[in-house]
Amino acid sequence: MNEQETIRTYEQAAPEMPGGIIPAFGGLEILRNANPKDLKNPLPLTSQTVEEGKAAYGYFCIQCHGPQADGRGTVGQSFSPLPANLADPQVQAQSDGEILAKILLGFNRHPPLATTVSEEDTWAVVNYLRSLRKKSS
Repeated sequence: MNEQETIRTYEQAAPEMPGGIIPAFGGLEILRNANPKDLKNPLPLTSQTVEEGKAAYGYFCIQCHGPQADGRGTVGQSFSPLPANLADPQVQAQSDGEILAKILLGFNRHPPLATTVSEEDTWAVVNYLRSLRKKSS
């Protein structure tokens, strides 16, 4: 009985962890230390990336910013001030990197979503927001 694995659990070596599972360097610190204006959207502004961004917006943003991205989402109505109208010229005047940083790191009352939304989905949301600028012009 003394030779059973359950008795001598600490005598076994831990398995090797594959590299790249948990970042040891970089991660959000790169974004926090970067100038948001210098960040470039790696996704091309195409109908496909806009549709991907619209889908991600529907999962992560619509509750506060609303179906028309006008700041009139169901949850957002309880906020004071109301969430931003994302088609507003002040929002649209920001660079893609500035919008990405605000979504992922948060600002004012906007929560940081970096642990909720992937960076690729966030870039796609930025593309979706850019499509709103074209519709509102």
